[in-house]
Amino acid sequence: MSPHPERLFTRADWTGDRTLDCDVVVIGSGAGGAVTAAELAESGLDVILLEEGGYNPTETFKPEALRAARTLYRDGGGTVSIGNPAIAYQEGCTVGGSTAINGGMSWRTPERILERWYREDGLDDILPRDMDARFQRVEKRISARHQDPSTIGRDNQLLKAGADKKGWEVIDNIRNQVHCVGSNTCAFGCPTGAKQSTLVTYVPRALAFGARLYADCRVDKLIVERGHVRGVTGRVKRDDGGPSHRFTVRARAVVSSAGAMHTPALLLRSGIRSPSGRLGHNLSMHPNVKVIAQFDDPVEGWKGVHQAYQVREFQDEGFLFAAVNLPPSVLAMGTPMYGAAMADLLENYNNVLTAGMLLEDSVVGRVRLGPGGQPLPFYQMSDFDALRLVRGTALLCDLLFAAGARRIVLPFEGVADLYSPDDVRRLFARPIPKSAMEVVTVHLMGTAAMGGDPQRHVCDPYGKVRGYEGLWVADASLFPSPIGVNPMETIMALATRNAERMLETGAGSKQQ
Repeated sequence: MSPHPERLFTRADWTGDRTLDCDVVVIGSGAGGAVTAAELAESGLDVILLEEGGYNPTETFKPEALRAARTLYRDGGGTVSIGNPAIAYQEGCTVGGSTAINGGMSWRTPERILERWYREDGLDDILPRDMDARFQRVEKRISARHQDPSTIGRDNQLLKAGADKKGWEVIDNIRNQVHCVGSNTCAFGCPTGAKQSTLVTYVPRALAFGARLYADCRVDKLIVERGHVRGVTGRVKRDDGGPSHRFTVRARAVVSSAGAMHTPALLLRSGIRSPSGRLGHNLSMHPNVKVIAQFDDPVEGWKGVHQAYQVREFQDEGFLFAAVNLPPSVLAMGTPMYGAAMADLLENYNNVLTAGMLLEDSVVGRVRLGPGGQPLPFYQMSDFDALRLVRGTALLCDLLFAAGARRIVLPFEGVADLYSPDDVRRLFARPIPKSAMEVVTVHLMGTAAMGGDPQRHVCDPYGKVRGYEGLWVADASLFPSPIGVNPMETIMALATRNAERMLETGAGSKQQ
């Protein structure tokens, strides 16, 4: 591995306990934290960026799911919400956060969502005309663009062909990439550096403007003195994940960008109490299910880009469809079949297309403190959303049969495979128990919502935590509602917007 960049420090650079000083300390180096750090550092503030995960540069990334789970994912990607159904969720834990392991979809917040936040949540400076310049700034930094046509694989071509035959709206995906080669290993770290995650964009920008990044550093608590947040304390992580040296960072302002699970957990275990009583509430998850369609001819889903298209025909109902190839080990782990049936599926792996459906949820859950101060998410899918999930799955199956599928394996244990469009009606023949549904997500939102109502919103309209000085949030915790599309660019644009307000109000400056 090449030497790490200047002003980036890892566990190997620590020889004992230390106290550091800065203007602003930012916790987390993903979509919210890296953008905030870069914007503030570019304006002249002394910024320290703390990342619990390790520094894993591009040259270390390999198409190995288990290795990626160990090195790039929090808790090996094995985290699950409590509820019916239990929902498996994944978070990045590495420099670059979840942007290092996501599919790179770069979508602006839907206009209807921005208008809702303005109308119902009291957010000013948030309408599409207000956010346009911020979206443009982010899109320029992350090179948001359409995929090179030569890198679109057959799985995505089949998805589009099915949508076209049904007459459904399908759009070219916008991804943060520069000449992606289509290796379909986005979830394991981009091995070419084509995906413009914060690891290769905003983090280097922050460092170039003088910020310091400390990887392998887990923040335990905020330093709170009479309503003012003065910094953080934590421990350096050893190679085995255990605690090592202690650190203290004293700062004039603290920005938590630890994500919708760990931001509320950090604030709660630090004694932060929102006047609204809503810290940790309002958890949205964008539940996802996958179906596995088998074709007569080879699909070879690993050849070509991850999600070149999105089917948007039913976006008003809260459904998005996309092709989401999974390696054999991950496919087998999340499929409700065993023995000979599993062996048959894997023997035909070359001929399968894995497609996913995202559901914009209508209910919310809650994050509480669990053992050791870790987040414990509770989320109970409503009966209404369970019915919507089945309907969305049925529509996706219709599309895949139109594309030529001859068999579809469902994410519902105990429900037989489908072999024709007529079989799709069987999904509605009897209720499918929520406990039989295999549901996952990578979109966690809303647990420190911002808005204009102190009785409903944890943060003010620009991400400052109500009731405390010097404490801000910059991640998807801020979303007052789910947004129905991939959240990365929304997080980045809001971080850009809210960093502007921090600078306008002097947060972190010596005059504060």
